[in-house]
Amino acid sequence: MPISGFPEWLPAQRIIEQRVIDRIRSTFELYGFAPLETRSVEPLETLLSKGETSKEVYLLHRLQGEAGPSADDQLGLHFDLTVPFARYVVENAGKLVFPFRRYQIQKVWRGERPQEGRYREFLQADIDVVNRDNLPFHYDTEMPLVIGDALAGLPIPAARIQVNNRKVCEGFYRGLGLADTDQVLRTVDKLDKIGPARVSELLVETAGASASQAAACLDLAAISAEDGSFVDAVRKLGVSDPLLDEGLEELVRVVETAREHAPGLVAAELKIARGLDYYTGTVYETQLRGYERFGSVCSGGRYDNLASSGKDRFPGVGISIGVSRMLGVLFGQQALSVSRSVPTCVLVALPHEDQRVACDRIAAALRRRGIPTEVAPTAAKFGKQIQYADRRGIPYVWFPGEQDEVKDIRSGAQSPASADSWAPPAEDLHPVVSGA
Repeated sequence: MPISGFPEWLPAQRIIEQRVIDRIRSTFELYGFAPLETRSVEPLETLLSKGETSKEVYLLHRLQGEAGPSADDQLGLHFDLTVPFARYVVENAGKLVFPFRRYQIQKVWRGERPQEGRYREFLQADIDVVNRDNLPFHYDTEMPLVIGDALAGLPIPAARIQVNNRKVCEGFYRGLGLADTDQVLRTVDKLDKIGPARVSELLVETAGASASQAAACLDLAAISAEDGSFVDAVRKLGVSDPLLDEGLEELVRVVETAREHAPGLVAAELKIARGLDYYTGTVYETQLRGYERFGSVCSGGRYDNLASSGKDRFPGVGISIGVSRMLGVLFGQQALSVSRSVPTCVLVALPHEDQRVACDRIAAALRRRGIPTEVAPTAAKFGKQIQYADRRGIPYVWFPGEQDEVKDIRSGAQSPASADSWAPPAEDLHPVVSGA
């Protein structure tokens, strides 16, 4: 029986997912990111030190294991790919060349309430750049361009990447006189879920804000722009702080770089906070146009202190596509389709069972030339073999004989063919994914 939050796609959906992964992977490699895969488990202490995640971590233990292992011995499934990557960098720093650019496409696990597009087991596709001691800021401006390129090559709605900078928020809150800036950030991050009125109440209750300070926090969160004009809007609020100035300068660079290279892709959205505590500067969230109600499908940010060992510090910046989340939303809205649910392009018909070896030779010749082919399962009447191909979406049936012939069962066109030279049109060779 199905288990809520653990998606299992149908073959057609899995083909779509693989095409999406192929596009994402090839784009990441075009930008010079190297592949990496880390283990699925981390010490519980490591996982719990990286933000408010204690309710989300799945623990790992043997059914017949010793009762009550100590916290030091407990392992948990990773809830994202950034925390294990940071640990990997520290452990392998002597073997890596910095700045180190890597991508990971892996499953992660979170014990949260499942809903449309939100799962307990899901696939993420991450890119990160880390460096020793200091990471130049231009990497922050590169991240959204890579993601925009990857998603633009897919038949999905256009992406809009919203960016903010933690320094803008923290500097603004400091300038207001609010000391617990982390609590303010966590509260503002709930804006889309609980609305401004409730956020204002929580700022007073949990962050020690006055009504006027809470109102100013909401005024900052309401600012949005696709160019550098947001700076003037922030200045008009009359708050000053050196950290605020630094954050505004950085945020302008991200927005204006994207505006030059990919107009319309990136917008400054000063309500974006990101809940994880390890972000220290730029933060990203991504929505698909027309699907904003489903929330972000791609997020990330700058982390200066996540990876460190003794005197060594490895600041980084990264962004992650929630592949399962994005596809789950689009599948739920019937917004993606594929031309067939099997890779097979050609079905070799089987006249008689004693001709299977000859038919296998034809299939092998086609496969050697890159044409996905299978032989009919039984030597039924040709009409039934054609029906079998039709039910599975296979476009061509190959008829062996003194002169082989191939039939396009969609149009009915049939012509002589040789397994050493015949090829289908390029659009029929592999399943084609299309948007609604």
